[in-house]
Amino acid sequence: MDETYFLYSEKGKRNISERKSRKRGGKAKYRGISNDQICVLVARDRQKMTFSGFLGRGRIRTTKLDEVIGSHLTESNVLCTDSWRAFSSYAKTKGLDHYRFKSEGKQRVRGVYHIQNVNSYHSRLKRWIDRFNGVATKYLQHYLAWFRYIDSKEYENTAANKKNMLVDSCLFTVNETNIKLRRTAFSC
Repeated sequence: MDETYFLYSEKGKRNISERKSRKRGGKAKYRGISNDQICVLVARDRQKMTFSGFLGRGRIRTTKLDEVIGSHLTESNVLCTDSWRAFSSYAKTKGLDHYRFKSEGKQRVRGVYHIQNVNSYHSRLKRWIDRFNGVATKYLQHYLAWFRYIDSKEYENTAANKKNMLVDSCLFTVNETNIKLRRTAFSC
């Protein structure tokens, strides 16, 4: 499990009052991690089952971590993370086995445990989202789900699977209208 950050964006909003609008994604006002950044948690196991979720603005908080991923973990899970202290305190309160890997990169593997699987996923996710020149934060969860689906089907890219996906997508009932989706307010 590890976190990655995306720039807070109000792409498409006509009147942005708190700051000057950015062009084509833009850059953060402050160096490092600040409230200009949106934290996304990615948890991935050896079978490539992936959870990616929006945690909010700024650094990770243990309470938010439990709220987002607490129901997905059991005591039998072994948590492999970077050395950020929110992960350590979360693992301790939940009674999980925990392996920490420092960001300096001297020790990347400890037996069969590592976080390179999730770091590779971050790299692919960032490369994929870059093509959109910034994603509105209120739609970020949708883009995360879209990429999770694309990434899971990468090795199953056959004509039969594409046909089945198209047929399955037509069978969903749509209860949301375009106007209703546009009026959705984003809250952190």
